[in-house]
Amino acid sequence: MWMLSLPWWEFVVRAGIVYGFLLVLLRITGKRQVGQLAPFDLVLLLVLSNAVQNSMNGGDNTVLGGVISATTLVGLNFLVSWFTFKSKRLEALVEGRPVVLVHNGKIIHKAMQEVKMTTHELNASLRAGGCTSPEEVLVAVLENSGQITVIPRHKGTVG
Repeated sequence: MWMLSLPWWEFVVRAGIVYGFLLVLLRITGKRQVGQLAPFDLVLLLVLSNAVQNSMNGGDNTVLGGVISATTLVGLNFLVSWFTFKSKRLEALVEGRPVVLVHNGKIIHKAMQEVKMTTHELNASLRAGGCTSPEEVLVAVLENSGQITVIPRHKGTVG
């Protein structure tokens, strides 16, 4: 239960490699909030966690090994958060930048393709923001958090 089959530092290195790999992988795949995950996104995250488990623990199932791995992951997450807070360049690299999806009532299809968002998903977000069509939108922005901010046009606004 407490006797490690690997040296403690190997758990730290393994967890660091897996954390970095998943950070890059999930950054590449797009922006979505946990609350906005489609069922297949949630299944992917669950399967990913299972897939990388053995790469982090090297087959060691001790409590101490799990504590070392978990502490390393939480520590790395804290460090990444701290460094992205201190460096805007690193923040842009790790978290990305907001993306304008609608401007003056016009959908920016290139931006939609880049973030892999369908018109159906955009329209649902616009409706949630109080607009029934893109023409009613001054600007809609996909935020770093995955949330879409919708600023409606005021009546009488000329585009």
